[in-house]
Amino acid sequence: MLRTRISPSTWSQERSMNWLVLLGLVAFSDCIVKIPLKRVKIMRKTRSEKIMLNNFLKEHAYRLYQTSSPGSNITTHPLRNSQDVIYAGNITIGTPPQEFQVVFDTGSSDLWVHSVFCTSRLCSSHVLFRHHESSTFRSTKRRFRIQYSSGWMKGVVVHDTVRIGDLVSTDQPFGLSMEHSGFEGMPFDGVLGLSYPNISFIGGIPIFDNLKNQGAISEPVFAFYLSKSKPEGSVVMFGGVDKSYYQGTLNWVPLIQVGKWRVRMDRISMNSRVIACNDGCEATVDTGTSLILGPGRLVDNILRLFGATKHYVSCSVVNTLPSIDFTINGINYPLPAQAYTIKDSSGDCFIGFRGSRVNRSTETWTLGDVFLRQYFSVFDRGNDRIGLAQAV
Repeated sequence: MLRTRISPSTWSQERSMNWLVLLGLVAFSDCIVKIPLKRVKIMRKTRSEKIMLNNFLKEHAYRLYQTSSPGSNITTHPLRNSQDVIYAGNITIGTPPQEFQVVFDTGSSDLWVHSVFCTSRLCSSHVLFRHHESSTFRSTKRRFRIQYSSGWMKGVVVHDTVRIGDLVSTDQPFGLSMEHSGFEGMPFDGVLGLSYPNISFIGGIPIFDNLKNQGAISEPVFAFYLSKSKPEGSVVMFGGVDKSYYQGTLNWVPLIQVGKWRVRMDRISMNSRVIACNDGCEATVDTGTSLILGPGRLVDNILRLFGATKHYVSCSVVNTLPSIDFTINGINYPLPAQAYTIKDSSGDCFIGFRGSRVNRSTETWTLGDVFLRQYFSVFDRGNDRIGLAQAV
């Protein structure tokens, strides 16, 4: 349930896209990493569109319920889809529990939320953690700072009990924001990272590892099903895989190396013609990124093949656009035009590819929600692999 403290009228898809694109590209520990991002215009900031979004959030302001599958050890936790841009779910922190909506992000490792420590004026638009109301809260003197191209955040590392539905992690280290800029109007209260411990920037044990170590989950596996064009239906599941969310074969892909949810990709093609990743490349599977990111030059070339103008095409031509095939570990994963285009409230359709400004020696792509809505994804920490299958 989206808290009423969040002010939807101050939010736009444009700003949220900027934030979600960089969730998987966060700074680590005391290091500061600057990631240059280009603003993508998804929703115009007009009064009518702000009212439209406000009405959408009011209409779909429902409470999310966690369930466990009968006769299994799988815990299924619902996520809310906000206009195919943000997927967030409820967690609670503290004793008694305080509820927050967070983005479940495979591109980072740490949990952080906004707090009453925050001195920034815009913190009032978020649900804030009130440490003095929790009997299980434990403070530390460790601080952290993260720098983003669109803003920054300073915080403090603390410990408390965190619950994801019925899953409980005691004495969980996480971050509390103290000061920030660039987060105004975001319709979520924090981020819950699900990557490996080695990329933790607060230096603590990530919540998934704590749940595993404390025996809360039977298998070190979690999976995502992301709904299309509707707020309900999206889930993250822990401890196993519910086969009702996909069809066909679940194809396993080994990680390039332990520590990041990154795999080898063979090529990207369109109409049997290779358009990127000619000699093989790397691909990060990232639930905290809204779009598909790639080298700017190659993305620009793909946009030209579509005849896009500043990432946009007329929605009337979407049905004529070809599918794009992502070949991973010898298996083709076609992405139809209806999957890689996002309709704007103006009536135009945004192409869900974005050029990354991060310079890498190896060609690297990020397969975000545009890809993951089409394919059910399984993250297997026990075997260091990712599973992909056609989503139902």
